[in-house]
Amino acid sequence: MTTRRLTVAQALVRFLAVQHTERDGTEHRLIEGVFGIFGHGNVAGLGEALLGLELQDPALLPYRQARNEQAMVHTAAAFARMRDRLSTYACTTSVGPGATNLVTGAALATVNRLPVLLLPGDVFATRTANPVLQELEDPRSLDVSVNDTLRPVSRYFDRVNRPEQLPAALLAAMRVLTDPADTGAVTLALPQDVQAEAWDWPDALFQRRVWHVPRPRADLASIGRAAAAIKNARRPLIVAGGGVTYSQATDALRALARSAGIPVAETQAGRGALPEDDPLALGAVGATGTRAANRIAAQADLVIGVGTRFSDFTTASRTAFADPDVRFVTINIAAFDAAKHNGVAVAADARTALADLAAELDGWSTDAAYRAEVADARAAWTATVQAAYHFGNVPLPSQIEVIAAVNDAIDVGDVVVCAAGSMPGDLHKLWRTGGDPKSYHVEYGYSCMGYEIAGGLGVKLAAPEREVYVLVGDGSYLMLAQEIATAVAEGVKLIVVLVDNSGYASIGALSESVGAQRFGTAYRYRAASGRLDGGPLPVDLAANAASLGADVERATDLEEFTAALAHAKKADRITVVHVRTDPLAGAPASGAWWDVPVAQVSELESTRAARTGYEEAKRVQRPYL
Repeated sequence: MTTRRLTVAQALVRFLAVQHTERDGTEHRLIEGVFGIFGHGNVAGLGEALLGLELQDPALLPYRQARNEQAMVHTAAAFARMRDRLSTYACTTSVGPGATNLVTGAALATVNRLPVLLLPGDVFATRTANPVLQELEDPRSLDVSVNDTLRPVSRYFDRVNRPEQLPAALLAAMRVLTDPADTGAVTLALPQDVQAEAWDWPDALFQRRVWHVPRPRADLASIGRAAAAIKNARRPLIVAGGGVTYSQATDALRALARSAGIPVAETQAGRGALPEDDPLALGAVGATGTRAANRIAAQADLVIGVGTRFSDFTTASRTAFADPDVRFVTINIAAFDAAKHNGVAVAADARTALADLAAELDGWSTDAAYRAEVADARAAWTATVQAAYHFGNVPLPSQIEVIAAVNDAIDVGDVVVCAAGSMPGDLHKLWRTGGDPKSYHVEYGYSCMGYEIAGGLGVKLAAPEREVYVLVGDGSYLMLAQEIATAVAEGVKLIVVLVDNSGYASIGALSESVGAQRFGTAYRYRAASGRLDGGPLPVDLAANAASLGADVERATDLEEFTAALAHAKKADRITVVHVRTDPLAGAPASGAWWDVPVAQVSELESTRAARTGYEEAKRVQRPYL
């Protein structure tokens, strides 16, 4: 057996450079590159190893410098989502705060079932220099480091304490990254002394390896049970989730829906499963859904979930599907999700399962009266959207009107990116999709503030031919704007729409609904009363964006905003379009509910009134068992 003497870090990066995935006969690089911020915990190990590869050939495993550790995980996750989980990035940090900054990004990736590889530095395995700089000592065990905070948010976690442990750890990590039913964040903690330790590695470790991503088929019995349930239904409804997109199953879904006459509602991750003008497209469902989808959902006697986790926003906290005898069929590649709500579980790849189900349903269709009701619901909601898009709010435009202007400006293939605050809900129910599921990229599994700009960078790296519009509120911008500088450094063009309403508009509205009177949700000076209800803060976010290297356009009304978008579109670099909006101008109601418990006792009349409403809503909540 021939061997090669390399450090652990050198061996690791050479291994990553030759990993590939394959699905449907097409191969992809599994690890497209490495994002990193160097410190004493990784600079002499992974830093040296990446430099060596770059000097040999920068294309072997490109290194990209990030500005924030959490942000670089968001970028990797967005990249993986855009590539249907077939490719991703690795992220390396030092020990201590650099490593713990990964936790939020790892949680987001795992919640959304997105593969990312995390390579945090760790304290000395030999313990000869302990406690090292930034080490948190645990008196209960010297085997614990802050990297253990990544265990609950990782689908696989390992600490490589010896060089000979590396090959097995790498193979286990690749298995999880390429398993569509079990993927998420994967963490390999790398003690800084071990990274620099040399070992004789078998050449086989560095041979090109292809990980085949399967399309597991459902067993015929489960397909038969699902088909029987559908044929016995009078008012079936499909709920399309992100699994439809990841499986590249949109064509199969559309074929089934059209042949069987079953309307389709969509989760946040499933938006774009059907084009907006399809007669069976009901748009968003649930707490941020359309009245059309929620009207049909309320009377559905069978709900067919495809690639969805059935989160509380999708089910409107288990109130959306109100028929007392409603049943569920759930198609999901993860058996855990397929088994939810005690329905007919079809654990399989979405595309293969939909094709098999369509064959079983050949010749069957819903009746004309049901399809006519779907058409009526669609028409009513279309009129509602048109009115909201052209409301004419003064003196400041509404957030909805800003969204409408972006919707009008985009071309086929362009992508909108968003994540947290009130905009994802407005986008979910109002955005007009063109049938390209990749054109709508809203992270709502973890709904993480700060994802937007970093995520937009990942989307653009994954699909450089597409124009990418990042919609971010001022609250989210203030949490994680640094990757503007990364986009500048990498020459990546983004159009960032910065919506400034001087506070947390989403939580402000929620606060009011639970009787908390928008407490702590506006950006204000502390007044003489001791409360944060003084004048507005003089924060200039546009100037901040310019200081990070972006071109900036300022808009004070819709006309200026539309012109600014046009300028940004013609630009060849990142441009931030700043616009102030009215924080009190809301979106059309969805007719759905979200379970946020209200205080049972309170001295506030507003809270007592909200509690009464809450108890009334709770009465219709159901377990779906």
